[in-house]
Amino acid sequence: MKKPRWFVSGDIDGFFGLMVDNLIQILVLIQLTKFICGFPNEFILSTVLPGAAFSILIGNLLYAYQAYKLAQETGRDDVTALPYGINTVSLFTFIFFVMFPVYQKTGDYKTAWKAGLMASFLSGLIEFLGSFVADWIRRVTPRAALLSALAGIAITFISMDFLIRTFHNPVIAFIPLAVILAQYFGKVRFPARVPAGLVAVVLGTLIAWSSRFWSNNPMMNPASLFDSTKHIGFYFPIVYFNDVWDGITWENIKEYSAFIIPMGITNVIGSLQNVESAEAAGDKYNTRNSLLVNGIGTILGALFGSPFPTTIYIGHPGWKGIGARIGYSILNGTFITTMCLVGLMGFISQLVPIEAGMPILLWIGIIIGVQAFESTPIAHAPAIVFGLFPAIAGWGTLLVQSAFRYGNGVLTGVLAKLENPENVAVALDKVPNEALPFQLHGLISLSQGFLLTSMVWAALTVAVIERRFFVTAYWSFVGGILTAVGLIHSYELQGNEILGNYKFPASQEFLLAYILLGIFFYALGIFYNKEEPEGT
Repeated sequence: MKKPRWFVSGDIDGFFGLMVDNLIQILVLIQLTKFICGFPNEFILSTVLPGAAFSILIGNLLYAYQAYKLAQETGRDDVTALPYGINTVSLFTFIFFVMFPVYQKTGDYKTAWKAGLMASFLSGLIEFLGSFVADWIRRVTPRAALLSALAGIAITFISMDFLIRTFHNPVIAFIPLAVILAQYFGKVRFPARVPAGLVAVVLGTLIAWSSRFWSNNPMMNPASLFDSTKHIGFYFPIVYFNDVWDGITWENIKEYSAFIIPMGITNVIGSLQNVESAEAAGDKYNTRNSLLVNGIGTILGALFGSPFPTTIYIGHPGWKGIGARIGYSILNGTFITTMCLVGLMGFISQLVPIEAGMPILLWIGIIIGVQAFESTPIAHAPAIVFGLFPAIAGWGTLLVQSAFRYGNGVLTGVLAKLENPENVAVALDKVPNEALPFQLHGLISLSQGFLLTSMVWAALTVAVIERRFFVTAYWSFVGGILTAVGLIHSYELQGNEILGNYKFPASQEFLLAYILLGIFFYALGIFYNKEEPEGT
């Protein structure tokens, strides 16, 4: 029996990684709310960030306490707290598909903010209620199905995105990457056992600031750093119950439930997958309690002014692998909260380049991919690979959609002097499905609800591998139900935007396909049971 410690040296590395991840989300939301939804700087600093900080602090402290109790109960000193922060996917969804349309319609950023509070509050409520059935979902779903979806996200939206940014600024990012590779892969220890995360951030920052002496395009700007100090002050979080209630109108619920409900369900499934990931790495947490904290954090964040849900992050095995235990969660919550409450987020963003911390997140993505294969039976490896494809499609769709937006929004302006400029504009909804290049209809269909699609097909494949064809049929019918209500495969196009389609039945094409698939496997199960002797 070992007495758990609140802080160990590995918590410093874990803190730098999780802090950078949270910092990136906050910097992104600052820019998007300001330039997309018209939020003034003072409103962001005084209202949105304190609310986000409060939800991040509460969640990090509760997950740290949960880890400490697990360490006490098991007599272990290697328990790692669940990582926690703002939900990236929900952040983009609620900005572009809830707050931005309201801002366009009304021209009032506060009305848009209230709609965001409503969306976040209801999403948190779904997460809270979903915690009571999540453990049952976990029991009936193969581990390969839960982990392959996470691996797909890790490989695409985390590892690929940050690797591309690394190669976009190689002079700045390669040395921090080398530091992380040397310690985490090569097991190299730096003098005085200085954590690799700290070394990477310091070296990356020094190289970035030195660029003004050797580059015509210096990456860091001293004037911007000085200007950022003007926003330093103290911003205390305030309860905005009336504003949340104002946003919960029948019109808002009806119009934006197509985004709120799927995001709430996806957050439940994603958190469930992360709890499964933690157990695979050796830390068995209570599923319901873990998801309750998740939902409570999101609800409290909305009540305190943040329209952005929080969630359990993927990456627990990565933090565990670098020696983070309990303290890294406390450090992260305390640091992010302090930075938000005193208005230092802008200063930090001007001081430390993102490239200095990206290699830590790249490492996390790699470890998640590795874990999916190491913690499942080798025979299930094909199911894991199958489960990667929907996430890859989701990432590919994002790239294609960005290209269409660029073409329609920029190229048409550049080429406006052409004789027929209208021929230059490209909008997705103007192109028939059968004419879309590279089977774009199939790509978009596979990308919609890719977390759930990944689970269904990975679980289905596991059942096929184990020759449990009745179970395969049941998973096929689950796919049909999810298709019918529009949670997977279904979409509609508006200009260059890909929106969910929730008209029942949402996609008759995929509904029929899943029904036929289920019938085939059910018939195969009947035939196979007749042909094979018992015990074969």
